[in-house]
Order: sequence, then structure tokens, then C-alpha cells
Amino acid sequence: MDPNNALEWLERRPEITSLRAAVCDLNGILRGKRVPVAQTRKVLEGQMRMPYSIACLDIWGEDWAGNPLVYQMGDLDGLCVPTGRGFLPMNWLGSPTALLPLWMLCEDGTPFLGDPRRALAAVYERFAALGLTPVVAMELEFYLVDTTGEVPSPPRSPVTHKLLDGDGALCIDDLDHFEAFFTDVYAACDAHGIPVDSAISENGGGQFEINLLHVPDPLKAADDALYFKRFVKGIARKYGLAASFMAKPFLDRAGNGFHVHFSLLDRDGRNVFDDGGSEGSELMRHAVGGLLATMRGSSLIFAPHLNSYRRLQPNAHSPSEVCWGYETRSAAVRIPGGPGAARRIEHRVAGADANPYLVLAAILGGALEGMERRIAPPDPLVSTEDETSGATLPADWKLAIEAFERSKSNSRIFAPILREQFAGMKRQELQVFSQQISPFEHESYLETV
Repeated sequence: MDPNNALEWLERRPEITSLRAAVCDLNGILRGKRVPVAQTRKVLEGQMRMPYSIACLDIWGEDWAGNPLVYQMGDLDGLCVPTGRGFLPMNWLGSPTALLPLWMLCEDGTPFLGDPRRALAAVYERFAALGLTPVVAMELEFYLVDTTGEVPSPPRSPVTHKLLDGDGALCIDDLDHFEAFFTDVYAACDAHGIPVDSAISENGGGQFEINLLHVPDPLKAADDALYFKRFVKGIARKYGLAASFMAKPFLDRAGNGFHVHFSLLDRDGRNVFDDGGSEGSELMRHAVGGLLATMRGSSLIFAPHLNSYRRLQPNAHSPSEVCWGYETRSAAVRIPGGPGAARRIEHRVAGADANPYLVLAAILGGALEGMERRIAPPDPLVSTEDETSGATLPADWKLAIEAFERSKSNSRIFAPILREQFAGMKRQELQVFSQQISPFEHESYLETV
């Protein structure tokens, strides 16, 4: 990013008096500083410093116990430099401001591989060395939620003021109720350079999905998903609502998924998954084999929180088994139909609560595992009750953490610093949750046993 061009952008917007300069942590949370506009050049020139450990804080913003970055290395600062994306307006705040995305370098100028964006960049570089370009699209589901009561609930229509609590898959009326909200979201996507496709009402109760179009750059695709989530939440606040990408905010309703579609182009722009037929190339099947072989070990990335495992249940509109198939949406990995030039893989495991950089790194890294090791997948599913489906995904958070730590493929996809930090932070989160007693637990046992 040219600092002079960036400063010219700011000069044309005198209403902006401060910036948010931030890196993305392992939980997909932006962490950084409020910076006066007068200090912008310093940030643009890479003079901003923050501790390496901010990329590895738990969901409550705490260091995890025993983190060697903090307790052995003295919580050293790293360099924070712009990603090159430029400024992202945040017009929903009371005072106009803009986000400047950053990522982290070590003191010697090498990438800090505990930064999740750096992890994806490392995988992307491996594809580039093979002359391949991943083309990636995302589908993100979320709920609009009323948080004015004691517990979150579906929203009321801004038009009729009635509670939107029924099922309404692909209901146009539900979209129309929130037309002003969606108009603002699409305007923000346009302002941020995020290519978007259709919006749909998913399963009623305020659940919606917006599809982000294919881009030939996985870093941009992950950026788009991260910033999309942020401004959807911000715009929802303008309308007195919360937008939740929590995997399963309501037990009796569908969870929020994060589906990833990808294909691979060679140096000539040809889709290497296309063999001219409907089944896809051998290289595509090897990529599928790698995705299945690495899926259990990567499940902590796709389902990183306690709540995530409420979504990954049998018969819950989300995959719970390691399997693949053509067209079937009950499979964890799906090969959509359509013309051969658009042949692609859809990965359906991740929840909308997952970190987009880590999700893409795990998916693309898993595909590379299969391609480089020529891993043949099992036979595809032919029905939703096919007995050839594979092993189940880890059923709970603890099992997923253990599978992540044991995975040999993760050692080839992610740097040691990231694996150590992610697992340590997740073990601390699990411990904190395990030490809480819910009201229902008191109600069940306090005077009964």
C-alpha cells in the first residue's frame, strides 16, 4: 500500500477523525487500537507495534495460562503492517471512522506464523509454487436477533411489528421486512469491494444467508468474509438488532453454516477439476481424498467453540460424518452439478463462528495433502442413508482439541507456533466453561438429589 495514496484517501474524507487499526486473532476477532488520523502515516509505514500474544487471546481477551509467548519470552512486541486492503469505512458508528487491516511480522521482517492470515498466506504460496490458483467463494448464514429481553429471541418485523418466529425457507416476505437493512449491507459490500450474490431467507426466525462471489485470491476471500461479518453486525445495531454468526444460537432452529466453494486454475486459466464429464478429474478426487483424510484433525478449526458442537449433530442440516458425494447436501464434501468449466468442491463442515483464514487454510491445505499424496477417496454417497459414509466428526469440543493436537497433517499445514497457541487457548476456554454451573443445573439438582 502506498502511504501517500492512502493519506490522499483520508484527506478527501475530513469527517473521519480516527481510525481502527487491527489484526485478526485466532478466534476471528479484530484486536488493535483507536488511532488519531494525525498518526496515520506511522501506521501505514509499519511503525505500529503490538504483542504477538494478541493473536492468541481466548474468547474473553485473556492470555492462556502458561503461554510461552507471554510467560517465557516476556510478551514481546511484533510489527503490525497493513495487509494492502486499504481503509474500510465504518459508517454505522456514531462518528465516521475506518478500519485499517493489519497483519504481523517478526522483528527480523519474517512473517509471524501465529497470525491466522499468515497461515493462509503460507498455504497459498504452496499452490503458487505448483502454478495453481485457488478460486474461492463463501456462503455465510446469520440470524438477526432481538436482544432486548432476558434471552435472545427472533426479531419483530419492522413492517408489521409481528414476531418472525415461523419457518420460512426462501421466504421473500422475510427479506422484504428487512429491506432497509439489506440495502445497507449491499451498499457496504460495494464500498468495501466485496462481490456479493443473492441474499435468501434460510429457515425463518430471522435467519438469512448472503453468498460472496468467487474470487481468484483466497486471502481476499477470507478478508471479505471477516469484514462482511463485522459490518453486518454493525449495520444490525443501527436497526436495534444484533446479528449473530454463532453456530447454534437457538436449539430448536437450524445452525449457521459457513460453506466454502473452491476450484483450481492452472497457469493457462483452465479449471483442473474439469475433465469434460460430470465426475470431475482425478486431481479433484485426490483433493477430496485429502479433505476427508484431514477432516477430523481439522474439526477444531471448523467448529472452534463450545456452542459449535450443538450444530454438528445428526439430522441437524449440517454434516456429522466424514463423507462426500455428488450434489447431496447431507455430505460433508459436496460436488455441485453444472457445466464442467465450473466444476468445484463445496466444503460444508464449518460453522459461521469459525475464523475464515483458518478455515480456508485447513481446507486448501487438506486438498494439497490429497493432491500431493494422491489420496483416493472412498466411494461417494448415493443417498442420505448410505452405509458407506465415513467416520463421524468429533462429537464434542474436548475430542476435537485432542484430534487437532494428534493430527500429523496439521503439522504439515500449520506452523508449530500456531498449533501450540490455538490448542492451548482452546483448552483454557474449555476449562473455563467446564467450571460454570448453569441455572438449569441448579434447577435439576439443588434440592432433588
